[in-house]
Amino acid sequence: MLMSNSDRPARLHYMANGFRVLSPGDHVICAVSGARIAMEELRYWNVAAQEAYASAAIASQALSPR
Repeated sequence: MLMSNSDRPARLHYMANGFRVLSPGDHVICAVSGARIAMEELRYWNVAAQEAYASAAIASQALSPR
């Protein structure tokens, strides 16, 4: 039986130049906004915090000192 990854969040291990899929899925959740990020659109993440971000602006906001 084939398993579908649609409408299922992926679990990823974020690295400096990419990520490793720990559990397949079609999206991840933005750590700040809670928005769904399609795997094909994932561009921004924090390696130390192991978090994904939906946009450059959100990533900058999350990574800036408070």
